[in-house]
Amino acid sequence: MCDQTFLVNVFGSCDKCFKQRALRSVFKKSQQFSYCSTCAEIMATDGLHENETLASLKSEAESLKGKLEEERAKLHDVELHQVAERVEALGQFVMKTRRTLKGHGNKVLCMDWCKDKRRIVSSSQDGKVIVWDSFTTNKEHAVTMPCTWVMACAYAPSGCAIACGGLDNKCSVYPLTFDKNENMAAKKKSVAMHTNYLSACSFTNSDMQILTASGDGTCALWDVESGQLLQSFHGHGADVLCLDLAPSETGNTFVSGGCDKKAMVWDMRSGQCVQAFETHESDINSVRYYPSGDAFASGSDDATCRLYDLRADREVAIYSKESIIFGASSVDFSLSGRLLFAGYNDYTINVWDVLKGSRVSILFGHENRVSTLRVSPDGTAFCSGSWDHTLRVWA
Repeated sequence: MCDQTFLVNVFGSCDKCFKQRALRSVFKKSQQFSYCSTCAEIMATDGLHENETLASLKSEAESLKGKLEEERAKLHDVELHQVAERVEALGQFVMKTRRTLKGHGNKVLCMDWCKDKRRIVSSSQDGKVIVWDSFTTNKEHAVTMPCTWVMACAYAPSGCAIACGGLDNKCSVYPLTFDKNENMAAKKKSVAMHTNYLSACSFTNSDMQILTASGDGTCALWDVESGQLLQSFHGHGADVLCLDLAPSETGNTFVSGGCDKKAMVWDMRSGQCVQAFETHESDINSVRYYPSGDAFASGSDDATCRLYDLRADREVAIYSKESIIFGASSVDFSLSGRLLFAGYNDYTINVWDVLKGSRVSILFGHENRVSTLRVSPDGTAFCSGSWDHTLRVWA
């Protein structure tokens, strides 16, 4: 996702042997403990039956995984582009930069649209979070965070608050008011606390709950008012880099992707992973649900974007070309679901025909890697953020 690697070592007293050592977080029945590596390994072997070893259990797990893949393959009877052969090809496709938002002093890392289809929030490596009017390019609010690398930001559904976080390991919520001179930092509310950097955040269908993803390998659901942890999601084997909430009104599932090359679909009520997909060959930087909620797309450092059908429980399309050798950092669908916009580390945005799997356009303009991309709520435009310090609105 970025050139830097963030390493957090916590030293303290082990909850099991009580010795002062480097600690790692271990979860038992959703309870978090801080164990040293020795105690963590001992705990992992607790409860093994006679003649059972971790190696034998790993082997059994791999065997079961193989059987699942065989069953999936039996249902794989046709490719998406074959089904789409009868669909009419897209005509001439023209999109241009309509607005350029300048004001960040360093790499733009994340952005989100307000539901009013006009305002945008963006966060940057300069430690600032800015709320923009995308029509006039004016800055409406600016917050300076206590850390650099503000890697996540999100607009509340009501448009009355924003959430953000990054290397401070926290997700902070700021209420927005019409008073431009008001000190927003004084009204800051720290909602979520992870043990490593915050990589993504998203409000659920109300302002009262927020989902977060972190470099500590977990996702979590929090109550905004009390800051209480409502549900935690454990299953990724490395940093979680992205998440997206299902578009349905109930919104009881979300998808996450990370450095373990896995995309995982979660049930928010139970905290359980209900589906997992592991076909990428490198970090998954971005995931986005198809507008109907029946599929999702992912963008990865392996230079491909992929489409997964949740009903068929498998990957149905790969969007790639031999000439594309740089990673995809961000993806989003058009409102109809026919187009997939993908931002790449080679400074370009590629537009893919979702059904036919072909590239219909390449958009040039950014002068450094495209780090974030979101289609506006009404589908009339999309905004991209880049390491060139700017955001661009395309239509």
